[in-house]
Amino acid sequence: MSNRTLSIVSWLIVLWISKVFLFSLPYKFSGHPDTQHIFGTIGTWIRELLGGAIGDAFTQYGAYAVGSMELITSLILLAPALIWLIQRSDKGLKFPSRNILHALGGLIAAGIMCGAAFFHLATPLGVEVLHQGQSDNGSLFYAAVSIIFLGAVLFIINYLNWTASKDAQNR
Repeated sequence: MSNRTLSIVSWLIVLWISKVFLFSLPYKFSGHPDTQHIFGTIGTWIRELLGGAIGDAFTQYGAYAVGSMELITSLILLAPALIWLIQRSDKGLKFPSRNILHALGGLIAAGIMCGAAFFHLATPLGVEVLHQGQSDNGSLFYAAVSIIFLGAVLFIINYLNWTASKDAQNR
């Protein structure tokens, strides 16, 4: 795969992951009823398994913690665009490469969504989230699974490309 093709694929994956993460932030940070239902359901499950304090903390702060991690991950994934703009005006500044940032962001995104998929599968939340008689038809779960897969792909292709470019520099 050429570097240009790799870059395009990488950016398409980054845009999908960032869209999912960033569009969910208003729900996570505003105390939206759907978010309260999701984190409350999981918190109740944790309370029964690990005790009241941990379950209550997850219910109260879980959405903020997950939302914060999704925001940080999106910033890592989108940072190469800002770095590119900065480096156009000042070539002397050194930043991490797009490959490294996309590999790191892909790994973090996949990790976050492994947690989400686990809670969908292991708790009463389920694959299809039901709240107030409404179903999400599994859309949250399937988005999580897509990000697990695409985050892993993002990590692998960018890490391999980064190591190949390092090897080429050392020859």
